[in-house]
Amino acid sequence: MKYEHLLKQHHLKATPQRIAIIGLMQREGHISIDDLYSAIRNKFSSISLATLYKNVHTMMNVSLIREVKIPGQKTKYEIEKESHAHVMCKICGELKDIPFNPSTLIKDTIDVSQYAADEVAIVVSGVCPVCQKK
Repeated sequence: MKYEHLLKQHHLKATPQRIAIIGLMQREGHISIDDLYSAIRNKFSSISLATLYKNVHTMMNVSLIREVKIPGQKTKYEIEKESHAHVMCKICGELKDIPFNPSTLIKDTIDVSQYAADEVAIVVSGVCPVCQKK
């Protein structure tokens, strides 16, 4: 199974709970901890929220998944992938990945601020095409 391989690549034990977490993130794209917990409990009724958080943070620590902090909303999580920004609809809440190469922004930030910047997180909000038509 590809999720087992992905976990092993990141030196993590491929537990059924971790495989389910990665599978849900793959299927949903971006998922809140509440939605993740509700879906996981359908399959693993005895899993606690603390255990879920522990697994999520363990996978974040090895850069398998990442947080997507959305202003004014709950944090969502996604499987780590190439650099990208996010666009979010203010009406329906859809969150999509947008290809983005942050290297110029990081270089400009370093040049101006002298910070040792190494990461960019961007969420652009607006109204999606479907909601514009309503």
